[in-house]
Amino acid sequence: MTPPSGGMPTGQRGAAAWRPAPSLLLLPLLLLAAGLLHLAVGAKTIPLATVVDALLRPEAGNFDHHVLWNLRMPRLAGALTVGASLGLAGALIQAVTRNPLGEPQLLGLNAGAAFAVAATTALSVPVLADPAIRPLTAAVGGALLFAAVMGMARAGRSGMTIIKLTFCGIALSAFVSALTSALLILDEDSLQDLRIWLAGDLAEAGAAVIRHSLPVALAGALLAALLSRRLHTLALGDSAATGLGTHVARTRAAGLAAAALLCGAAVSIAGPLGFIGLVAPHMARRLDGRRARSRLLAAAACGALLVVCADIVSRVALAPRELATGVVTALVGVPVFLALVLRRRT
Repeated sequence: MTPPSGGMPTGQRGAAAWRPAPSLLLLPLLLLAAGLLHLAVGAKTIPLATVVDALLRPEAGNFDHHVLWNLRMPRLAGALTVGASLGLAGALIQAVTRNPLGEPQLLGLNAGAAFAVAATTALSVPVLADPAIRPLTAAVGGALLFAAVMGMARAGRSGMTIIKLTFCGIALSAFVSALTSALLILDEDSLQDLRIWLAGDLAEAGAAVIRHSLPVALAGALLAALLSRRLHTLALGDSAATGLGTHVARTRAAGLAAAALLCGAAVSIAGPLGFIGLVAPHMARRLDGRRARSRLLAAAACGALLVVCADIVSRVALAPRELATGVVTALVGVPVFLALVLRRRT
């Protein structure tokens, strides 16, 4: 059989198209280095040699090994899960809305998820307030508010535009965040533990909450992987995607569901951590913007790297005190958001 033009058979061309860019291969190495540093720093600095020894040959009676495995390892696992979930959710949102400013914090997903958790905790709803169900509760809350944002953005003669969607998201997020703050004031006793969590922090990221949230995050990631080919055609425009056999409405709904699951898992672990879903997809596009699947993988890896690094900074910047991780991500994310807004001509 004569190969198509270019001298490469179709199957080989497809395989080459999926080959990751060399820059993507650096991400696992950067994640490994950041992870080791994350385990080493804290109230007590542990030498990297001890960290490696604890990972390879853990000793039950060694105090440093105990600290690493029982305190710092769950926090690192939480940082990786939260970062990957938010980075992937941001990439999904930007793909299904074709909005480069799309991000869980700006478009209501984080605020809706946080309000759902705070409300069910304040009302002491037996099932929904259960820690094992909290990720799904957060996911439903985030999805409902994001759906409201999309509905408002479509209203009016002009229909949905990037700026309109962003402003609707910011407005509804602020409104729901105010309701969450009101709940904290009205029920200070039962919601005291949520105050630090609502600032976006990994200090309470224990093994139990990660164990409950990880299946939800994996479900969202699996759905995102199944959507990757459709997202690639969706980037061509609704008409072109429909012509290529993609059901646009279903793809957007599935993308919303995946993003909601990912945000629900992330918010359950660390609270509403902002701007990771904005910065990570833009980093991923610079590394490898050719295919949707590569971008999704890169966005997840970049998100994980950002949160791990932000958590390191939060613990060492004002040592022995700790900043909330969300403070560090906001200090990085807000300038990026403003730069993206200023770069747009419309």
